[in-house]
Amino acid sequence: MSRKCMSKKLATIALSSLLLSSSCLLAQVTKNKTSAPSQPHGYDYEHPEAQPAVEALDLNMYFRIRKEGLDHSHIMEYASGLFDGIGPRLTGSPNMAKANAWTRDQLTAMGCSNAHLESWGEFGLGWRQISTSVDMAAPDTAVFIAQATPWSPATNGAVTADVIAMSSLKDEKDLDKWKGKLAGKIVLLGNPPAIKPDPEPMLQHYDEKKLGQIYDYPLDGDMQEQHVYTDDPQFWAKVFKQVNFREKISRFLADEHAVAILLSSYGGDGGIIKDDNNEAMGQRVYMPDHKQPIPSVVLANEAFGRISRLLEKNVPVQVALNVNTQFTGDHEQGHDTIAEIPGTDPLLKDEVVMVGGHLDSWPAGTGATDDGAGAIIAMEVMRILTALHVQPRRTIRIGLWSGEEQGYMGSLGYVANHFGTVGLSTSPEQLEVPEFLRQQVGPLKLKPEQARISGYFNLDNGGGKLLDIFAQENAAIVPIFQQWIAPLKDLGVTTISLRRTSGTDHDVFDEVGVPGFQFIQDPRDYETRSVHTNQDVYERLSPTDLKQAAVVEAIFVYNTAMRDQMLPRKPLPHPENFDRERQPLKDAMPGAVTK
Repeated sequence: MSRKCMSKKLATIALSSLLLSSSCLLAQVTKNKTSAPSQPHGYDYEHPEAQPAVEALDLNMYFRIRKEGLDHSHIMEYASGLFDGIGPRLTGSPNMAKANAWTRDQLTAMGCSNAHLESWGEFGLGWRQISTSVDMAAPDTAVFIAQATPWSPATNGAVTADVIAMSSLKDEKDLDKWKGKLAGKIVLLGNPPAIKPDPEPMLQHYDEKKLGQIYDYPLDGDMQEQHVYTDDPQFWAKVFKQVNFREKISRFLADEHAVAILLSSYGGDGGIIKDDNNEAMGQRVYMPDHKQPIPSVVLANEAFGRISRLLEKNVPVQVALNVNTQFTGDHEQGHDTIAEIPGTDPLLKDEVVMVGGHLDSWPAGTGATDDGAGAIIAMEVMRILTALHVQPRRTIRIGLWSGEEQGYMGSLGYVANHFGTVGLSTSPEQLEVPEFLRQQVGPLKLKPEQARISGYFNLDNGGGKLLDIFAQENAAIVPIFQQWIAPLKDLGVTTISLRRTSGTDHDVFDEVGVPGFQFIQDPRDYETRSVHTNQDVYERLSPTDLKQAAVVEAIFVYNTAMRDQMLPRKPLPHPENFDRERQPLKDAMPGAVTK
């Protein structure tokens, strides 16, 4: 029977039956505490607290959170306010400032305390896209799907010009042959993309087989699907040497008096375009010293392909281009939105559990799934808990970060200000790499607050419902989370994966020894259609999945706030040993000749 068909009485009976029929382990659950509460000094790595075998779960609060989150949700109101009312939220932009203020005010209105904006420092250029149009004028007329790349300058009105194709370039020597050939031209930069005639379905759901695959720990170490990539510093130095070469290309084209740059999208086909770091003409175009000197536009791949094929057959192509963008400041500040539900336990109220996601997005869509969904789910978590007038033992704090898309800037700044920092390499080649990927050389420097945060829960993989959670290789947390999800299996939360995942803000907490977790979400069409694209909009959201996610995350946050003990931690990382640990053994091969 569906929830809509159930009476309130039947719903209560059904849920009570579910909880009572869980495992014999849960039958032992009691609200009475089983061990002495934590000491106010926080987590002790030398003498960590003993963890109970049985979690003291408040099953009545499970029911209340479910009831409030599923039957009285306001999450789609937050969605429309943020995505329709404010729109895309590029870091440093006027819309980002609006979103910071709006989230602060919404958190205040729901009853949170100390809602405020916290600066993490200077970001750089403020920028917004007002409009962009690209039309083919010859040999035929056509309207193309296109957007200005982030921080592109404007064209100062409409311009019609011939297009010239410039294949992919590897280094500065490749630029020499183009000298004197580009004045007054629109440059079609790069090779035409290959489009599969039989693409995979966009909408995808994880089944039991897929979840089993994620549960099994990969003995070959391959966790690329979880966005865990190599920590080889040489690899990233090579990657960003090529990325930063794009800045030199744009300066060369400007010096040669080209009109603008047309780029293909790596986002796929069907008119979907991605418009992010991989399309920008360099990783640092938001910095005043690296301001882009020539307009650039990303085209839908079908449009790029049509122009490319015509030029390949020596058919002249003219394009009418109008890029209307605006710079709104050279030294814009970055801010995070912070708010709290104060703790009430005299011994534990100075300890914190955090929930969050990143508030910034790219300009192509309205940032609904990346990571607006994570942000509004975190807001709905706070709304559910304030609506229930919870009295948490620990303080519950929300953090909505900006600058994530440029390298975790908001969460990095927050963690550095409150919890600790990691020493980074200052070698010339490493300074070309963004801070969040730079080689860690130590030491790890911790602040007193680091010992008083129990955990951080993050969402940043779209708007799909929560199926599991990554334990981030924290084996001690697995039996705890297994008990937490037992009463949630009817909502689709089924297992815990010991794997770690990367690619978003929880990384920053994990790197300074704070338990940071990312949930495993049903993918829907996040990777295939919406992430960083012009389809990252309200229509890509599932209201039922968002409600489920808010309920599950609220329960995790509440349980963390109410435990006697802080969540168990992994040993502190030692970045000063990373380089040594990567070195091969010496003298392992008999007979090897030393060179």
